[in-house]
Amino acid sequence: MNSFFQRKFIIQSIILTAVFLLIARLFYIQIIDDRYLDFANNNVLRRLVVYPPRGVIYDRNNTILVQNEPVYDLMVVPKSIKQFDTLLLCQLIEVEKEKFIGKLKKAREFSPVKASLLEKQLSSETYARLQEHLFQFPGFFVQNRTLRKYPEPIAAHVLGYIGEVNDRIIELSKGDYRQGDYIGISGIERSYEQLLRGQRGIKRVMVDVFNREQGSFDEGKYDTAAVPGDRMITSLDAKLQKYGEDLMKNKLGSIVAIEPSTGEILAFVSAPNYDPNLLVGRVRGNNYMKLLKDPLKPLFIRPIQAQYPPGSTFKAIQALIGQQMGLITPEQRFPCGGGYRAGGHFVKCEHNHSPQNMVESIQNSCNAYYCWAFKTMIDNHPGMTSEDAYTAWRDAIAKFGIGTKLEIDLPNELKGLLPTHKYYDKIYGANHWKSSTVISLAIGQGELGITPLQMANVMAAIANRGYYYRPHLVKAIGDKKHIRPEFSEKNYVGIDQRYFPPVIDGMERVILAGTATNARIADISICGKTGTAQNPHGKNHSVFMGFAPKDNPKIAIAVMVENAGYGATWAAPIASLMIEKYVRDSITRPKYYEDRILNASLLPGDEFNASGNIKKKEDTPKGATIKTKDGKPTTSDTKKTGITAQPSKEEKLETIKKEKAQR
Repeated sequence: MNSFFQRKFIIQSIILTAVFLLIARLFYIQIIDDRYLDFANNNVLRRLVVYPPRGVIYDRNNTILVQNEPVYDLMVVPKSIKQFDTLLLCQLIEVEKEKFIGKLKKAREFSPVKASLLEKQLSSETYARLQEHLFQFPGFFVQNRTLRKYPEPIAAHVLGYIGEVNDRIIELSKGDYRQGDYIGISGIERSYEQLLRGQRGIKRVMVDVFNREQGSFDEGKYDTAAVPGDRMITSLDAKLQKYGEDLMKNKLGSIVAIEPSTGEILAFVSAPNYDPNLLVGRVRGNNYMKLLKDPLKPLFIRPIQAQYPPGSTFKAIQALIGQQMGLITPEQRFPCGGGYRAGGHFVKCEHNHSPQNMVESIQNSCNAYYCWAFKTMIDNHPGMTSEDAYTAWRDAIAKFGIGTKLEIDLPNELKGLLPTHKYYDKIYGANHWKSSTVISLAIGQGELGITPLQMANVMAAIANRGYYYRPHLVKAIGDKKHIRPEFSEKNYVGIDQRYFPPVIDGMERVILAGTATNARIADISICGKTGTAQNPHGKNHSVFMGFAPKDNPKIAIAVMVENAGYGATWAAPIASLMIEKYVRDSITRPKYYEDRILNASLLPGDEFNASGNIKKKEDTPKGATIKTKDGKPTTSDTKKTGITAQPSKEEKLETIKKEKAQR
């Protein structure tokens, strides 16, 4: 009997132990380990991330610049896969079999029960083909996405592009971004990323054994809606932007046009340009590398990253500051004599003028006048040493937004170059230099480096007779049309209004009877200044800055054409056409005038002569430098790039030391 009870006890113990182990295992599977829960849910439930469409971007007239188009990501849950026709699936999604197998292997390594991205950005056509056969591929499903589309291939440098987040961005975002999300990489896509991106949603759907969706789970009670990104109205005029890009075709340089009364940028052209559609979709990576390797540097944003000596366009600022300091009057005349002698230097003037007053000096672009004016401001400033006077002069220049970032709503803007007195003390020694030592500054040469955006902003300040609004590219955000408050604040340049009339009169005469008569437009009063910016590495740059009309100005503009020679030859006519296009919405001048610009090729290696023929240059100097966003110069081949924004600091120091030794 005892033996019977002993066996009974053993059997009961075994049964109880087995039951306990079973319960423990079920508890572990259902409560602790979520792999099986994921697997079960993936068989009957599918949790889909609903990606919101990014905000649509418009021009100032509500023309769509950037919109969205649907694409589809192919997802996979490896543990749900059953035997399938691999070759057929590869054919449907147009992927090589070896590449497909490699991606599937990575998905299995990531997680056998969680969904992984297998192939991204399938087109609508590819998705339509796949959808008919998707039931044959258990474990595979499609995730809806949207990508950017550009109806007009313009303003690539302004709009920027988006790309997939990397591990570093995900880590820094602290949960805001996940694998597979997209983020603005450049342009206003980056500057306004938080507003354009919107908010993700979640949708739970039921699926059957054939991988077909059967509707929402629990009538969508647990779903969250995606919130689209804010719509954005830019300040650009799409017609003017396109026209500017056409005018700058086969040229290197920039056009920046600003509405003076608001600071809104009407056109922002960086040449050469590129089609923004190239950086969308599955071909983005290959196209990006081609653009990156292009010797003409189409990804380089010249209006805010290239720095040039402003040349004679700088004279308008000099005239204003001289008056504000009380050292120069409009009636005062300075001699010309064909130039100005500064120690061992002779600053040549293009013509042998009679003694000029302020209006005449601007009209005729007299170099000698501004050398005398600079000497007066630096060497003859009452109660100041040359260094102190130079600092006062520099501070006055800086108020125009030169030598500092204007904080445009684009990333990677450079501040330009406006040397302090310490820069020259380092070369010549404290109190051992004066105006003649740095006389090139008098006519906008030497160590000055100004971005095209800063040039246009100077013209906006003069057009407004003493102030400017910070230049910006976004006019309104969202349905309530918000605008950043800093873009509505006036920035005064420290010049009294009474000092502007003689300068503006001189700029008007530049067009009527001065250095840019070929830019004249009937019934539109243009005020401007030509410039020929010296380039130590090749042919000079063609520059023009101006605004129109003279009273109640509607547009301020700066045009820079690299390696193109005189400002009156190329930059002034381009600016004139842009002004007429914006003010009149049409061009009334003879067709040959416009065609000369549209058909000209001024790229490195080509020279467009006066007769309209293109002839090949045999020798183009090398060694141009591009200032990167960290301020470090990188040498490039001018014959290939044509980018000659500014000599490096080391080159400048060496040149100045040589000149000092010669004296």
